[in-house]
Amino acid sequence: MTALKNETMEPDSEAARPVSDRYLSDTGRRISAEARELIPFLRDQARESERLTHLTPAVLEALAAAGIFKMTMPTEWGGLALGARDLVEVISTVAEGDGSAGWIAFCGVGLRNVLMLDQQVVDEIAANADDHAGLLAVGASVFSTSVGAARRVDEGWMVKGKWAFGSGCWHAPYAIVGVEFDPAHGSGRGLCVLERSQYEIVDDWHVMGLAGTSSNSLKVEEELFVPDYRFLDIAEVPERAEAVRDKYSGPAFRQSGTALLLVVALSCVSVTLGMARGALAAFIEQAPRKKPFNLPYPTVADMPSVHVAVGRAQAMIGAAAAVIEGSASEVDARAEQGRGFGPDEDAQITLALAYASNLCEEAINNLQRTLGSSTVSLSNPIQRFVRDARVLNSHGAMRLDPQAEITGRRLLGLEPFLMMGGAVPDVSAR
Repeated sequence: MTALKNETMEPDSEAARPVSDRYLSDTGRRISAEARELIPFLRDQARESERLTHLTPAVLEALAAAGIFKMTMPTEWGGLALGARDLVEVISTVAEGDGSAGWIAFCGVGLRNVLMLDQQVVDEIAANADDHAGLLAVGASVFSTSVGAARRVDEGWMVKGKWAFGSGCWHAPYAIVGVEFDPAHGSGRGLCVLERSQYEIVDDWHVMGLAGTSSNSLKVEEELFVPDYRFLDIAEVPERAEAVRDKYSGPAFRQSGTALLLVVALSCVSVTLGMARGALAAFIEQAPRKKPFNLPYPTVADMPSVHVAVGRAQAMIGAAAAVIEGSASEVDARAEQGRGFGPDEDAQITLALAYASNLCEEAINNLQRTLGSSTVSLSNPIQRFVRDARVLNSHGAMRLDPQAEITGRRLLGLEPFLMMGGAVPDVSAR
């Protein structure tokens, strides 16, 4: 058998690159490289971000300077409009430094939800794009089963309520929130845009993990008026999401409506992937400096059981990366070809991503247990990765068993649950 000859292949040629890297652009590589330079700084700031319950101003400025908040911003706004594979690369790199910073980078992907709104409110939000460090708009309980209330009045809506998990809210000028209203005026579910001065940020984000994400609840006690142009009936979301592709340019806006929601899931699990890589790097750095508690090896790094643990962690992270990066490249490939995803594919991909995220959490947990009690110090990044990964995989869209049930019903020929992006109940179908 003739051996495969690779020595004449240019190392940076398209043919030499892994398939999962074919859609990784020069811009994505550049921003990822800048994010990698920030990793020591992000780890150094992480404990203070946890104390504040939001990212420090210095971290926000650093992420903004690297272009993190412009990744899915339209080029027409001066943004980068990056594709799915680029987002996975950059977000996972940020998360190697700090899971909370990675989560806020992921939340920036939601900026595309703004673009399906009325042009007047889009223009109002876009006016902040040049000089704002942080998310331009946050989402809170938009598609949740528990939302605020709205009632129809002349030229708009009266809105009040409480909305959970407004990640990034401390540094955002706008929030998008979900509301329920009388179906006589539409589908009965909608979303509206509120200015920062219109809602209270509730001091309720004191949690075991992702503590630096300012995922506080938002509250409006007394009814306030929201004009029609800041309101959207959920039933219009699929059509509006598709229409965004015709209004803006760049890889981020070639994706179908279903693919847009898959990119949200991809960006989310990129945080867990990055944390797993960060935990492994920290383990490899710390193990040669630690002595075993009760075994006669010079260092922890000399222990055969540790070699096995590190090898297993690398295998788990590599398997997860193959799923996540490969799925991102598939999204970009289909966007390039003008193809979307069917409901079965959507459900199966989302399930695979949830599984990959859980595999990353398992790798992190195993590394922490293997290294032992030195990891429990709050100054050790490994303990933070453990806590952050646990919270991330507690997110409704990432919980493995519900995702398996959604796909399992389809495989067994049962009536499928109506979902958006394989993760969110399709309330537009009501």
